[in-house]
Amino acid sequence: MRPEDLLQPRPEGLYCPPGDFYIDPVRPVERALVTHGHADHARPGNVRVLATAQTLDIMAIRYGADFAKERQVAALGEALTINGVDVSFHPAGHVLGSAQIAVAKDGMKIVASGDYKPRPDPTCAAFEPIACDVFITEATFALPVFRHPDDRAEIQKLLRSLRQFPDRAHLVGAYALGKAQRVIRLLRDEGHEDTIYIHGALKTLCDYYESQGIALGPLAPATVDNASKGAFAAAIVVGPPSAFADRWARRFPDPVSCFASGWMRVRQRAKQRGVELPLILSDHADWDELVDTITTIAPSEVWVTHGREEALVRWCETKGIRARPLHLIGYEDEAE
Repeated sequence: MRPEDLLQPRPEGLYCPPGDFYIDPVRPVERALVTHGHADHARPGNVRVLATAQTLDIMAIRYGADFAKERQVAALGEALTINGVDVSFHPAGHVLGSAQIAVAKDGMKIVASGDYKPRPDPTCAAFEPIACDVFITEATFALPVFRHPDDRAEIQKLLRSLRQFPDRAHLVGAYALGKAQRVIRLLRDEGHEDTIYIHGALKTLCDYYESQGIALGPLAPATVDNASKGAFAAAIVVGPPSAFADRWARRFPDPVSCFASGWMRVRQRAKQRGVELPLILSDHADWDELVDTITTIAPSEVWVTHGREEALVRWCETKGIRARPLHLIGYEDEAE
């Protein structure tokens, strides 16, 4: 079997003809296999959805219980068969519940990794390299300039600023699913025991992380009125990036604007957003992690999708690895 007979790009997403299913479809389909709960990969309206239990829970939180007519839990590492195609889910290390999806038939095995990061993350299961013939990799940060620093060093940078400016609130923009909880957990691991204030948009997902054994410590709503404004001095406030562009953010005392993202490696992006304290924290693999992962897995072929595809394709070619871009449409990286 040729790889393109097992998986092929279509307008709806990656399609498996023999199995008659899609992986992370961008349009409603009959059967969807979903890697994780971010909105560009997990969309409502599919008839049947197969995903990890945590991803199904997250989809229900974000879209309501009726996000699909049928849902099926995929246990990590468990072998399933769909219309003669072997399917299994494996940890991706991206966010809680995230998984790579391996599909195999007639001696051909392809791993669709979705979004992933190999570095340790206290809020989700660690990435697991899976041997395969074809590895499908994201390329969000697939340029040599993107080398993410140590997570602890970035969190310590935030804590030093907090000590330096005790009269100011520190407002941290972080994506609602995964990034916000990771920032909070990393702060706890560095010994920050004070109450962390969160935007209302984060509460349900933070509560869910807690229910899954991810201890986030004392959290409180970041509710501001004229009487309590001064109470946020020396406080850390976490919220979705969009919240810091409206009047809500201006209610805090002389806030230090922070943003947790791999894009903060690019100074111009931080400047455009008015970010005073950029925190280079990404839930995606950086350049070194991408090439190290491919080297470790040693596939015969690599398919590259959503991101800086050309650079990674070229690197593969220099190493004698067949590679091609998939040019899938509908997967975003700005929110990271």
